[in-house]
This record gives sequence, C-alpha cells and structure tokens, in this order.
Amino acid sequence: MGDRPRVVVSVTASVDGRVTVGRDRLLLTEEAGQLWRSLWPEGFTTVDGARTALLESLYAPTAILEGSGTFVTVDSGPLELPEATSSYDDFLPDDVVNNPGHRKWFTVVDGRGRVLWTEKGGEGIDLLVITSRSTPMAYLAYLRRKNIPYLVAGEERVDLELALRRMSDRLGVTCVVSEAGGGLNGALLRADLVDELHLILFPAAIGGAGVPTVFDGPELEPGALPTQLRLLSSSTTTDGVVSLRYEVAR
Repeated sequence: MGDRPRVVVSVTASVDGRVTVGRDRLLLTEEAGQLWRSLWPEGFTTVDGARTALLESLYAPTAILEGSGTFVTVDSGPLELPEATSSYDDFLPDDVVNNPGHRKWFTVVDGRGRVLWTEKGGEGIDLLVITSRSTPMAYLAYLRRKNIPYLVAGEERVDLELALRRMSDRLGVTCVVSEAGGGLNGALLRADLVDELHLILFPAAIGGAGVPTVFDGPELEPGALPTQLRLLSSSTTTDGVVSLRYEVAR
C-alpha cells in the first residue's frame, strides 16, 4: 500500500479555540449557524477566501474530510434501518468514480452508520463515506441502494491511517483537507496524521465546558509529548481576524 495523502486541518475558531457555540448545537442548523456567522467581522470573508485559494494553489486537494458529528449530535446512535445483507468490500460505483465531471470527494467518517443522506453532492463534488467492518450491514446496504460510494477501513472502528492510504490507492487522492470538528481532528492529531494546520480565529470568546474545540479527544498518555508546530505564516486584519498557518515539526 502506498503513501498516505497529505492532511491539512483547516479550521475556523473563536479566540478561545471553540469551533461551535455549544456542545450539541450543530452549525448546520439555522439558529446555531446564524449565530456563528454573526460573530465574523467584515474582514473574515476575504481571509477565508485567501485560505481556500492558497490550499488550491499549493496542493489542489481532491478530498474534504468531515466527521459524522458535523451532521448529528454526539448522542445520536446508528440509524434504525431494515435488516439487510451487504458486503464489507469497498463500494466504488463506476458511474460515480469515473464520472468525467468529478472533481473532489466530500468524505465523511461514519463508522457507526449515523447519517441519513438527502444530498450526495453536486458541481463535481461527490459524497464518499468511510466505514469499518463493524459498521451495521444494514447501513452499508442503505449506501449501496443510494449509490453512495464507501471505503471500509478498520475492524472495530475506522482506522484513519488505513482509510487515508486506501483513498490514495483506490481513488488517487494526494491531499485531504479536514474541515471536521474537534473529535475527528483530535483523532487525526493523536494518530500523528496531521501535516499542516490552517487556523482562522475571529474576535469572540465562547467558553463553556465541553464545547468542541479545534482538537478534542483523549488526553495525552503519560510520557507522550504534545505535537509541536512550526509557524509558516501569519496575518491579521484591522477588525481582529487572525490567520495562522503551521506545519507539524517532525
């Protein structure tokens, strides 16, 4: 199996590192999303656009990465679906993978089968779900019925490094941009899979115990060292937006 793709974590956060306004307040909902966007100063849009343009010019990423927690709350369990048989083989339908209009994968890690999909992509961006061999068979059958591609990586849970390598081997992905929440980004960090961090901070403090941050997940094990970063660039706007670009110092 070949090298894994480059992984860039690209996140927007408040100055205290929060990536949403509350523990179970999904930014896809109208109320939380409007509040979140209302905190952005006028200069944010320009800075965010520059970040996207830089990533495209540097790496031309062909996959965006999200976790299931972007779409469902932390307490949501697997979908209740009719019993069905399927296969733990990868499902990569030719009409999606080899579509001449395909440009990029919108990749979602969903090892428990929690997300019900109403949209599968558009404008050259196609949905790809990352599952494991413990994902409910009924959910894999559901994805097949919906003609949604999926990769199987891991036994009891999704193996992120294996998933990335399979994205490279099976789909030719060379760079992944993670726009996920703290849970998935924290898992990438603990697995030493992060290569760069592109962080935009806006001038508001949210606070709150348990509110997701840029990197969540388990604490460092005794004797383990924090991930050290090397600053590549920084900029600020007059209305308080800070843009930071780091690489992991290995």
